[in-house]
Formats: sequence, structure tokens, C-alpha cells
Amino acid sequence: MDNNLIALLGFVGLFGMIALRVPVGIAMGIVGVIGFAAVTSLDAALGVLTTSPLRTVTNYNLSLIPMFILMGVFASATGMSRELFRAGQAWLGGFRGGAAMSTMTACGGFAAICGSSVATAATMTRVALPEMRRAGYADSLSTGLIASGGTLGILIPPSVVLVLYGFLTDQDIGQLFVAGVIPGLLSILLAFVTIRVLGMLRPDSMPAGERSSWGEKFAALRGIWAVMLLFIAIVGGIYLGVVTPVEAAALGAFCTFLIGVLRRRLTLRTTLACLLDALRTSVAIFTILIGALLFGYFLTVTQTPQLLTAWLTALPVGEYGVLLLILALFLVLGCVLDPMAMIILMVPILYPVVTSLGFDPIWFGIIVVVAVELGMITPPIGINVFVIRSVAPDVPLGRIFKGVMPFVAADLVRLALLILFPALVLFLPNQM
Repeated sequence: MDNNLIALLGFVGLFGMIALRVPVGIAMGIVGVIGFAAVTSLDAALGVLTTSPLRTVTNYNLSLIPMFILMGVFASATGMSRELFRAGQAWLGGFRGGAAMSTMTACGGFAAICGSSVATAATMTRVALPEMRRAGYADSLSTGLIASGGTLGILIPPSVVLVLYGFLTDQDIGQLFVAGVIPGLLSILLAFVTIRVLGMLRPDSMPAGERSSWGEKFAALRGIWAVMLLFIAIVGGIYLGVVTPVEAAALGAFCTFLIGVLRRRLTLRTTLACLLDALRTSVAIFTILIGALLFGYFLTVTQTPQLLTAWLTALPVGEYGVLLLILALFLVLGCVLDPMAMIILMVPILYPVVTSLGFDPIWFGIIVVVAVELGMITPPIGINVFVIRSVAPDVPLGRIFKGVMPFVAADLVRLALLILFPALVLFLPNQM
């Protein structure tokens, strides 16, 4: 059978199993092994199936994934998200839209110690939604803002998705982390602009709150010292070359645990629950990774990436035309696929195309993550929207999607700025 036909049948089988709700990692593993056997031999496929999982779970560089996940779980359990929101309220709550800006700031701060958009969205829904309701905000605006702010969890370092991108493309994870800082801050800035515009158009939807005194403002800052310490230790340590990303992950998990114990917010029962939660999430990610590697062997023997590279680079649209086609593909897939599945499935196929066109791989990684972020808040899937719906079941999905649309527009503007001005992404990594 022709290899191109085998590859096509493999993709049909993969998306068919995903549509039947087979876990993505399992589906990729099944298609990868069967497809590899069809092209080579059954013995070779069994050999890959035997060695690939062991190599993945024992990879030293991937050990930072469970460490960053554990850090995020500890941070959530110790109430750091609530302290971030209170500090934001103290400094911004007196302005029109202040509670909304406080929520976005808290999302960015929590993302800096979490690494997961889903965890950021779920945590901030519990913390910020009741406060915004008490302040008189409409549910559509409140939930839409939280859904958008939650996406920062996969961009502002530490980011599990950036770790996966670095692993799949053999790029420096430390540089990817540092590259996400300015785009993350730009996202918060554009969200502030969006909130101000909505406030001018619909002033009744976001009333101004009470102004805090300077004493209250500085008192609120005392509660976020732990977050600042963790962010400086991780990102600053990586940027200055003091620690590697793996060491930074271990340091972050240990420091978060130590802070929780010293504050008497982590008991033995809570710690065990956090360890179990982190273990479940880590196993799910490694299952997807193993399946992706098996599927990658199948793509290699069928030469699918090479054929796709030759076809796309031959199109008469120029390199930026090809880039826009790739980003459009990510935006469309983001409407129906999980973000992590998108990265693991599509990056190995499209990465050779991008490098052959001369684009910087670090820059492309950030661009892809921003495109994936959009997929997390756009219908019909919008995983962050469903997470918020599960935490706040009284808010209809349609209302959340309506509230998130202005922030989708802001993210499209950010994506355009990052494409037009690559220095926004590459300036900090180039200084390392």
C-alpha cells in the first residue's frame, strides 16, 4: 500500500477516534503503532512500543512538568490567588472597571506560578466571580473576562505547553519561558484597554468601587510577597543562568510547599491531596506525550512532514502567507480540539515548514501558543468556557461566550502585533 494512503488513513482513524471520545494520547498511540507496523513490520512496531514509553517517563528534561504542576497545585491550595485578587482590588478597585482589571491582574499573577490555563480559570472563577457579582457586574462580562484571563496560564512562565513545545522541537525551554513574558504583559494591557472601552460604551455594566486608602493599598501588597518571590526565583533564575528550567521547577515546588507550611495552610491531609492531584495531571500529560511520540514515528516513516513542507513552501503566497495559513489552521482546530492535543499533534508536522521558511522557532512557539489560547475561549469547545461553566453552573454557556468575544478581538490584535513586531517576543531571549 502507498505510504501517502497509509498516512491519510492514519489521520482519518485518529480524528475518528477523537470524535468517539477516545483519549487523545491513546488514539495517537494506537494509530502510531498500527501505522508504523503497516509501513515497516510488526516486530519493529512492537520494539518502538516497548522502548518509547520508558524513554519518555525517564527523560530528565521532562521532570519539570510534574514539578511545575505540583507548584501550581500547592499555590492554589494555599490561597495565593485570593491574595492576588485582594491586592488588585486595593489598587484598581476604585476605578470604573476596577474589579475587572483586578481579576485580569490576578489571572496573570496566578498564571506566573501555575502553568495551566484550566487551573487558572477554575481558581479565579471561585475567587473573582462572587466579588464581581457583589460589585454589580454582569455575569457575561465577569465570566468572559475570567475565561480570557485564564488563557494566560499557558503563556506566562512557567508554562506546561511551552515545555511540550520545547521538547517536541528541541528548543531551549528557558528561552521560551522568557519569551512569553512580554506577550503575557501585552495581553493584560490590551485587556485593560478592552475593559475601559466596554466601560465607556456600557457604564452601567461595570460600576466603580470604593477607593482604598494608601495604607490599605500597601497592606494588600504584603499578601503577594510569596507570588513575587516565586516568579523572581523561577524566571529571574532562568534568565540570569543561575538555574536550569528543571532546577527552577524543583525549586518552585519546594518553595511553594515551604511557604504553605510556614503559613500553616498546608496540613498533612492537604499535602497528600495536592500530591494526588498533581500525580493525576502529570500521568495524563505523559500519556499524551507517549502517544504523540508513537504517532511521530509513524509520521517519520511515511515522510508526511517532508511532503507537507514541500507543498506549503511551493504555494505562491510567500512565507507570511504560509504562516497565516498555519495560524488559521490552529484557530480552526482550536474550536474542536484540546490545546495540548493541538500542540502535540500539529507542531511536529508544521515545525519543519516554519523552519524552512526562515522563521525563528522561539518566536513561532509563542505565536502558536497565542493562537492556541484563542482556541480555548472560542466556540463550540472553548475549554476554559466549559471549566467556568462547571464551577458556575448557573451561568449559561451562551452568556459566557457572549462576554468573551470582546477579549477574543483583543487577542487577535495582540497576535497581529506579535507577527508585525517579532522583537516583542525575541527581545528578552536575545539578552540571555
